[in-house]
Amino acid sequence: MMRKIVPDVISLQTLIIVSQRDTARDIAKLMHEKRVAAVMVTEGDCLVGIITERDMTTRVVAAGNDPNTSTAKDIMTANPDTLHPNDTPAQAIKMMIERNYRHLPVTDGETLVGMVSVRDLYAIYNLELEEDLKDRNAFIYGENYGTG
Repeated sequence: MMRKIVPDVISLQTLIIVSQRDTARDIAKLMHEKRVAAVMVTEGDCLVGIITERDMTTRVVAAGNDPNTSTAKDIMTANPDTLHPNDTPAQAIKMMIERNYRHLPVTDGETLVGMVSVRDLYAIYNLELEEDLKDRNAFIYGENYGTG
């Protein structure tokens, strides 16, 4: 079975979105409250950026910037790479490895669908390994022998 980002990895996600004018402090509080490591930045309905914990660390804390005056626009990764809902987990993992990402927004044209994390993909990978192991055991030990 070929799994897709939607609905196999993410579905019915609550989108955590900030505006370009929100301060780093407010964004950090939101991330803490929602227990997320990344948020999407929008202008109207369009995705314009992403902010991760890593962005907060490098572009605010390590850079010595004031979190009360630094805005999302100052610290976001603008025009981020995205996934499409029909992309596969393997495609997502490949992009994350090649570009050193841990989060990728998912868009369908201009519509923001969600966010995929490396943790989400790890869970699917483990599920696929378990299914593969069950199939191999069934083959080796004769379960369903001669069917299919």
